[in-house]
Amino acid sequence: MPRSSGTDAPRITLTEPADLDDWTPGPGDVLTGDRIEGKRIETLDLAGERLPDVEIEESVIGTLRVDGADLRGLRVRDSVVEVLDAPVLRASSSAWREVRIAGGRVGSAELYDAGLNGVEFVGMKLGFVNLRGSTLTDVVFRDCVIDELDIADARLLRVSFDGTRIRAAEGSNTRIDHVDLRSAELDRVERLEGFRGATIAADQLYTLAPLLAAQAGYRVD
Repeated sequence: MPRSSGTDAPRITLTEPADLDDWTPGPGDVLTGDRIEGKRIETLDLAGERLPDVEIEESVIGTLRVDGADLRGLRVRDSVVEVLDAPVLRASSSAWREVRIAGGRVGSAELYDAGLNGVEFVGMKLGFVNLRGSTLTDVVFRDCVIDELDIADARLLRVSFDGTRIRAAEGSNTRIDHVDLRSAELDRVERLEGFRGATIAADQLYTLAPLLAAQAGYRVD
């Protein structure tokens, strides 16, 4: 859908890494604070590990398994993750710059106090996503399903939800600029408090009218 000049689209500039070295890491090959750079990895299994401050740069990962891993302070830059497998993703205070996550499922995502810049989430199933206190700049959710977004105290700048179904978004003190919901599926939304200031389409307004009235304290009779 064409966007009006009043709502800027996310600026995605990721170039998929090339000339990579194939690497098959075994148990214990990744340690706290390690830097993984210029690698093509079919499967990177970090589930259950305690690995704060790991860095991944200019790499392509086929499947990234991180269920229950402690990834506080994770840094991911100029990389592609083809499948993210994380029933529980623990990556608070992480930083993601020019990253594409091209599929997968996340049950609970602890991404509070994180920074996401130039990030694409494609075709993902996301349960509860905790983005409290995070900063999202130039972020796209495309063809995803999101059960609940907590964006209290977060800052969202040029964020879009193309073809994405959102069930609930809540939070206070959220700062929003150029957030585009016009291509989102909002027919089953239960709460939308966190998106005050976002752009919606005229037809979505009719669908959301009862919800918006209830949030504003009006009784429709």
